[in-house]
Amino acid sequence: MSSFQPLPETAGPPVCPRHPDRISYVRCQRCGRPVCPECQRQAPVGVQCVDCVAEAARNARPTQTVLGGRVHDGRPVVTLTIIALCVVSFVLQLAVLGWTARWAFSPAAGQVEPFRFLTTAFLHSTSIFHILFNMYALWIVGPFLENALGRARYIALYLISAVAGSVGVLLFASPVEFAWVQGAVGASGAVFGLFGAVLVVLRRLGRNAQSFLMIIGLNLVIGFVVPGIAWQAHVGGLVVGAGLGAAYAYAPALRRREIGIVATVVAAVVVVGLALLKYASV
Repeated sequence: MSSFQPLPETAGPPVCPRHPDRISYVRCQRCGRPVCPECQRQAPVGVQCVDCVAEAARNARPTQTVLGGRVHDGRPVVTLTIIALCVVSFVLQLAVLGWTARWAFSPAAGQVEPFRFLTTAFLHSTSIFHILFNMYALWIVGPFLENALGRARYIALYLISAVAGSVGVLLFASPVEFAWVQGAVGASGAVFGLFGAVLVVLRRLGRNAQSFLMIIGLNLVIGFVVPGIAWQAHVGGLVVGAGLGAAYAYAPALRRREIGIVATVVAAVVVVGLALLKYASV
């Protein structure tokens, strides 16, 4: 007489780990676990679960441009933020009495309140054409540089160029002339800094920069010919922007981060040092 061996209990139907009440015979291509329709994500072959997709995204190396800028999907956030700040400030200039005088730069005011070297770049004259031109120019070159250099270097380039524009006004001013106390406003110094940088970046990438050369040359001439335009700010921003852009663009890939930091600090120190030397001389 043979003994009776009971059959082993069979396992239940496969269920989704995230939704145990849902039966699923579809399995993730990476981990092999059952995955319900809500947790399925299309993969090059088959489907993956949301957990594997999230893990892959965390471990993925960020995509970089040729110059080491991190690629961001969507809108150029930094450029749009700068434009928004300039527009808001322009509205406040029209609506709030004394707003322009409080933040505008002049060599005399900058000596007492150094923050004006930067804040003046977010102000414009009451002519709508002034802010329209600067914002249009910023929109033409800003998104390209923001993507090519990355947001951090782009912000540094813009801010240092803006201060360099004010320093340019300071260097060409004399304390015995009216220009010493005359206010200068506008984002032109920063915009010309971007112009200088984009020329270098385009050359580094082997692309044609002739159209930008024509725009820069035309605006430099206008600054010298048309009264009331601070050409000194254009020159200051252009020189510093081109130099800083060259350091960013031609830095070796293995030393790009270190050189970028050093170049930014050196540019800032040079700009501030020139301002201090000018004030010390008068």
